[in-house]
Amino acid sequence: MADDVDIAAVADDGDAEIRTGLDRVVSGSSKILAWAIFLAFGITVYEVISRYVFDSPTFWAHETTTFLIAAIFLVGGPIALARDKHIRVRMIYDAVSPKGRRILDIVNSIIAMVFFAGLAYAGWIMSWKATHSPTGEIRFEGTGTSWNPPTPALLKMLVLVCVALMFVQTFLHLIAAIRRDVSAPANRAGEK
Repeated sequence: MADDVDIAAVADDGDAEIRTGLDRVVSGSSKILAWAIFLAFGITVYEVISRYVFDSPTFWAHETTTFLIAAIFLVGGPIALARDKHIRVRMIYDAVSPKGRRILDIVNSIIAMVFFAGLAYAGWIMSWKATHSPTGEIRFEGTGTSWNPPTPALLKMLVLVCVALMFVQTFLHLIAAIRRDVSAPANRAGEK
């Protein structure tokens, strides 16, 4: 039948949008990082049982869960960029020729690199202030609670790492867009 779909081929096609080796590494890391969701869930369940069954609340569960969820949110940016699954308006992109798409990809990459460079600069300042005292001594910013873990400093450093990673990813995408041969037949479904 012409309407039969090879489910295995469709499942394997999930990485079809991955454009560089760095994207492959970042996308592959998501399989490991996804377990942090279950860890956060487990910690929350432990806290609820400790608090309401044994009347012995923890002092670390809320901050640990908040840190894990925030970290997962931050690494979602590079993963979405690696898989080419970020939000976009496709009306114009789908309406132009492959040569027009190449130009749009180049312009988009340049604009994104300027944006990520600005975010990286702000992330550097934020990370420095979160990891150093005004005199320059290394001191990690804490939460200010009785446990006082250095999670604010760690998250600010993660912001810097993720934004820098997205800058490099976008630079590699720019190179790929510049080198793309638009005279060859389209290789993606839906391209003209």
